[in-house]
Amino acid sequence: MPLVMDADRMSRALTRIAHEILERNRGLDELALVGIRTRGVPLARRLARSLKDINGDEVPTGALDITLYRDDLMRHPVGPQPVVRSTEIPFSIDNRKILLVDDVLYTGRTIRSALDALIDFGRPRAIQLVVLIDRGHRELPIKADYVGKNIPTSRKQSVQVRLLEIDGVDEVVLEGEA
Repeated sequence: MPLVMDADRMSRALTRIAHEILERNRGLDELALVGIRTRGVPLARRLARSLKDINGDEVPTGALDITLYRDDLMRHPVGPQPVVRSTEIPFSIDNRKILLVDDVLYTGRTIRSALDALIDFGRPRAIQLVVLIDRGHRELPIKADYVGKNIPTSRKQSVQVRLLEIDGVDEVVLEGEA
């Protein structure tokens, strides 16, 4: 299993993304972070900490569960009895710039589901996409605004993001045949 990112490289990528967010948005006014469950949530929280360290301002942060919005619900590994987790967005998304955060961008279907779910909570002024890893192979016309690392992969490979908060270690590994 080739190690793509270790804890240090992951931290540097998130810090770089935080600087890019500040530069592109000219500050943090009207911004909020929403992480897609599961691994997008701790990544969003880490970005919020980085943004506060750099700029001094708190950024509202929420968690979005997209289970019931998936277009592959019956074919997905969760099976016919999906585990629905909570969505926690303790602020209005109306007229805000929402930074939607996920760990890996692949086909784009997860992001499409997240956009559908997010719109049910209001009408943001804009939605920007933040991903730690973009592995290509898009099936939908979706592109990330902020990317930690682009990794060329084959469809037979999988990208495993492991986070300290969930898995006890920070790393990104590539599994499977090239």
